[in-house]
Amino acid sequence: MSFTDALIASLPAYGLPLLALVIFISCLGIPVPGSIGMMLMGAFAAAGEYSLFAVISVALLAAIAGDQTGYFIGRTGGRRLVERLTRQPARKAAIDTAEAEMARRGMLAVFLTRWLLSPLGPYLNLLTGATRFPWMRFTIAGAAGEAVWVAAYTGLGAAFSQNVTEIAEISGSISGLLVTGGIAVYLGIKLFAALRSSR
Repeated sequence: MSFTDALIASLPAYGLPLLALVIFISCLGIPVPGSIGMMLMGAFAAAGEYSLFAVISVALLAAIAGDQTGYFIGRTGGRRLVERLTRQPARKAAIDTAEAEMARRGMLAVFLTRWLLSPLGPYLNLLTGATRFPWMRFTIAGAAGEAVWVAAYTGLGAAFSQNVTEIAEISGSISGLLVTGGIAVYLGIKLFAALRSSR
């Protein structure tokens, strides 16, 4: 049984505490299906098993807590932790992209990596802490972005409760494609710049 299948089977029994745990650890970069969990709970809320307000509140608080934990891990662990993560090429590319976005856009990068480019979010949390990005700006942008993420996925779950797992799979694929495309563009720009300078 896959983790997603186990989550689907366990959510009716463990409900909001399990949702909080899944969202929290997903924001730390552990690959668990946080978006599917929110959609399922949104569907349960539409069926009257939970309050939609409670589902949104728990998911939002867990997401903010996960972001804050990542930020302070980066702040205390500093660059050594980031350097350890960049030993793997795939992680290095993601971290380089996240760092470039943060350097250019700051709060906007934090906001967008909560929902539009969410696979980059945990890396950006570490980087903002490691580079001493202002905590208040990080918190405001992060909370706003998490509100969009939580509202979108719980809302989709509530609105399309009959097809919730199919929608979650499509959403995850789109998010992954956006991140992969962003990394490819970034690496292409770096390569082009290197070729130009070598001439």
